[in-house]
Amino acid sequence: MGKNKLARFAEMETFPNVVQVTFNEAYKINFKYKGIWKQEFFKNHNPLVLELGCGKGEYTICLAKRFPEKNFLGIDIKGSRMWVGARQAYREKIFNAGFLRTRIELIDSFFDNSEVDEIWIIFPDPQQKKRWTKKRLTSSRFLTKYRNFLQPEGVVHLKTDSFLLFNYTKKLLNYNSLPIIAETDDLYSTKLADDNFNIRTHYESLFLKKGEKIKYLKFKIHSQNILNELPDEEET
Repeated sequence: MGKNKLARFAEMETFPNVVQVTFNEAYKINFKYKGIWKQEFFKNHNPLVLELGCGKGEYTICLAKRFPEKNFLGIDIKGSRMWVGARQAYREKIFNAGFLRTRIELIDSFFDNSEVDEIWIIFPDPQQKKRWTKKRLTSSRFLTKYRNFLQPEGVVHLKTDSFLLFNYTKKLLNYNSLPIIAETDDLYSTKLADDNFNIRTHYESLFLKKGEKIKYLKFKIHSQNILNELPDEEET
């Protein structure tokens, strides 16, 4: 590991807006902020919004600036990237932006029932190979985890440049009778761009320069039924 990464990890330990945990801590039934993120971490009772796979925290920071009446928590395992957003939020005193360093597959260890109000998933790895379907952040496996802590009227936003992931997610939602609130395969040619507040990450800007169209889905996942994965023939 490079010295630069080690220095960033060490500095992250000093940031009050960052939570870093070990695998053993993630498996605790009563993680210290579980159920009390708003009161104990953000020191308020405002709605809690997650950005999953936040990278450098660009969306987390921008949303926090635009909506000071909400709390935003960026989640990722790559601390060297997260350091960028965490340092910016700390230096600029953006008190409603925080960061949790952990693996997304452990996410249901950290939040209690209906604790989260909204979820953003911004340009995740589409996991293109069929055998990697369960790793997709919109797979039935992950949606089931989110449903455990997302409040019933809460929504999930997906932005992606991947037609495969966009199409897969749409089919999965329809297969499980989950409501799609908004959808487009060309975000910036529609008024739905307003729903995204014209926030563009570094990678999104690169995609657009290449002429790639940005896909967007907004949907709900509350259901009493078990969420099932797509049959193989329906996956793509």
